[in-house]
Amino acid sequence: MKQRGTRVAALILCVAMAVYAQKGEMNQKQGNSPAGWPVFRGNPSLTGRASGSIQEPLQIVWSIQIGDGFKSSPVVYQNTVYIGSSDDTLYALDIDSGIRRWARGTGASIEAPSLIADGKVIVGSLDGNIRAYNAGNGRLSWTYETGQQVTGSANVVQATKGGGFWIVAGSYDHRMHCIDAESGKAVWTYETDNFINGAPAVYQKSVIFGGCDALLHQISVHGGKKVHEIEVGSYIAGSAAVDGDSAYVGHYGNLLVCADLKTQKLVWTFGDEDRGSPFFSSPAVGRETVVAGSRDETIYCVEKKSGRLRWKFRTQGEVDSSPVICGDKVVACSGDGRIYLLSLKAGSELWSYDLASPISGSPAVVNGRIWIGTEDGLIAMFAPAK
Repeated sequence: MKQRGTRVAALILCVAMAVYAQKGEMNQKQGNSPAGWPVFRGNPSLTGRASGSIQEPLQIVWSIQIGDGFKSSPVVYQNTVYIGSSDDTLYALDIDSGIRRWARGTGASIEAPSLIADGKVIVGSLDGNIRAYNAGNGRLSWTYETGQQVTGSANVVQATKGGGFWIVAGSYDHRMHCIDAESGKAVWTYETDNFINGAPAVYQKSVIFGGCDALLHQISVHGGKKVHEIEVGSYIAGSAAVDGDSAYVGHYGNLLVCADLKTQKLVWTFGDEDRGSPFFSSPAVGRETVVAGSRDETIYCVEKKSGRLRWKFRTQGEVDSSPVICGDKVVACSGDGRIYLLSLKAGSELWSYDLASPISGSPAVVNGRIWIGTEDGLIAMFAPAK
């Protein structure tokens, strides 16, 4: 009965995520899935927006030292946090205590965030394989082989025929792969001209992703056919966030851009091509603003409609970690080893905590609580101080 209940809960989550994927506006009103943070950036549109609010000051509830280091980002489903490590292991930990539920070796370092779908934890690794494990016990369900390393998160879409769900994930083999979630078999592949480093965002019945070919791609879920491409000027290392008919993404040419997916044109650009630094951070999209980190050690907040600067916050390290908007606050992490809580309105620092190791992964935020891993192998959970 327990397994059946878990399966039903997983199916409910997948249905909810499929609805979110088809109705991007719902992501903006409700933030991440109420079941947790089951995918990188919290929802299939990759908006990096959490529901609810965060009350400061925060306190560290638990922290544990495991593995060699985390470049991956945690995901949260029900009572478990999942994170892959550079020690070739996928960990499942209790969200309240950090106690290990299970750990599974993959044989290769993991930089990609996990995805929870169809009762499975699905994660890519640097050996080019995408693996699916039973979310409850960690038993391997299937392995899918791409041609080269996988560094970006997978995403989930509703299958266009026969029911069920498909997994979409990019690889350094220049391809976007669509995989049946139940069997692990290929549905289709789509070839680009260069590496795909980030995660695909779901937009209506298509997926949106950037690559090192300096293009923002839109391809249909049905058959994996090209819908259109938008030139952005430089290669894209992060993931695009989709809000309504707009996609927001940063690139190596030092710019954060907004693209209209209907007109297939750039609406605005923000940054300094000549004197700026690359954007590896994926943007968080709120109701009125977009927040992203840069390798110039700064977190920027710009107006969603115009790209005009609202505020900037200086850290002491490169910001590859992707921020999260939660209510009237921003959760952001930096290569300086600190996790910051900032005012969304003013960009002022409300609280910070030094984890003493660079942070390149992105936080998971659920019910006002935060989980994050560091590059020296520490994972920690923060909650409002009582």
